[in-house]
Amino acid sequence: MKHILMIATGGTIASRDAGEGLTPQLSSDDLMALVPELREICHADTVQLMNLDSTNISADQWLQMAECIQINYDRYDGFVLTHGTDTMAYTAAALSYLIQNNEKPVVITGAQQSISNRDTDARENLRDAFLYAADDQACGVHVVFDHRVILGTRARKMRTKSYRAFESVDYPETAIIRNKRLVYYIQEQVRGETIFHDAMGSGVFVWKLVPGSDAKIFEALKPHCRALVLESFGVGGLPQYGDAKFFDAVRDWIASGRVIVMTTQVPFEGSDMEVYQVGQRAKRELGLIEAYGMTTEAVVTKLMWILGQTEDRERIRELFITPIQKDQIY
Repeated sequence: MKHILMIATGGTIASRDAGEGLTPQLSSDDLMALVPELREICHADTVQLMNLDSTNISADQWLQMAECIQINYDRYDGFVLTHGTDTMAYTAAALSYLIQNNEKPVVITGAQQSISNRDTDARENLRDAFLYAADDQACGVHVVFDHRVILGTRARKMRTKSYRAFESVDYPETAIIRNKRLVYYIQEQVRGETIFHDAMGSGVFVWKLVPGSDAKIFEALKPHCRALVLESFGVGGLPQYGDAKFFDAVRDWIASGRVIVMTTQVPFEGSDMEVYQVGQRAKRELGLIEAYGMTTEAVVTKLMWILGQTEDRERIRELFITPIQKDQIY
């Protein structure tokens, strides 16, 4: 039997209502005890790394998760992280950059209801996560949720309450789980040595444009931001409200040594700035980096990972456009 380490980080799956709303209270041992069939799937150990609502998880916690996996990498065949759903897609993407070429699976799961509830998705999600983590073909970083296996860089939370909380954006699901059996759609292969990273940069901001957005916001962001993810409309472009203020502000931002990545606020099918004049002109004249089919979660965490390694703008561009774990879809 495979030897799997479960790393508990909190989230709804481990929550109880103490009178002021749900808060994580159950331990990793509590979770294991409530799904005794896990012992039939593999040999399992647990560690309580943290016990947080995922709203409170950020880069510091991602680095702790990656470090825990690195320390234990040679001792286990796979890893299951229990996690809150609200920032799960960010964590999955971040770990995809912090842990690369991993032939041992890193599986992230959680639930829309606490595992202590009578009717909950938690037990099945946890069981499915272990089923995938213990499978001979499993590798890489994935979200396992609602009987589906989703690549870490392609996952996005699309529903706030339904059990089918996550979708795989513009990329097929790796596998599904039916009647406790894995059915693969994609056979993934890992080539090269597993690489762990231990730094994440800061100063990444996402600005979702709305009609009439004021270009003065660029100046307000400068003291706080090194990289800006600009969520534009449709396939992407810079607005021109009868003047060149947006173009001038973007040109000044780039001239100051900062970075802009253009993406779309539309969930599926990605950006394509060459389609319309408002996008084509901006991309060609200003040399903007384009995200194409990347999720916003992947764009943000990839930039943070890159800024943990370099401040050089050309190196940032080079690293950003280099595909990692299928994050780049053109």
